[in-house]
Amino acid sequence: MEDEIKSIRILIAEDDEDDYLLMKEAIAGARFKYPVDRVQNGEQLMDHLHTSLESPKIKPSLILLDLNMPLKSGREVLAEINCHPDLKMIPIIVLTTSSSKEDIALSYDLGVNSFVQKPLRFEDMVNFFQLLQKYWIEFVKLPSSDFLD
Repeated sequence: MEDEIKSIRILIAEDDEDDYLLMKEAIAGARFKYPVDRVQNGEQLMDHLHTSLESPKIKPSLILLDLNMPLKSGREVLAEINCHPDLKMIPIIVLTTSSSKEDIALSYDLGVNSFVQKPLRFEDMVNFFQLLQKYWIEFVKLPSSDFLD
């Protein structure tokens, strides 16, 4: 189990400090067992992903992506990831304040695995991370780092 925990990494792409602090507290409240990294904009996300191709220890198993980020939006990031054979295998959950039908359709068209409107209440965010851990990590078989190399 310890090796499994070490092999799973979650990457959160979130520019809003308040939203990230809520997530961080909810992660603790959900007793989330897996390492979580954060980037604050789309350029940092792509830099992190390209670096992870050379350093598999930081390669995310799952990405939580905000659509509305500075420098490079989540939409731009999705398009870029979708064109990269070594990155498009990483599951992506859009976690955003948007409920726009256009954003939902475009996100799925660009290959996201789930589109979730950000929970605004702490209890709902805790529930989200509990469900995330249960479904995406304990039930779903994620591509391993070896597979992604």
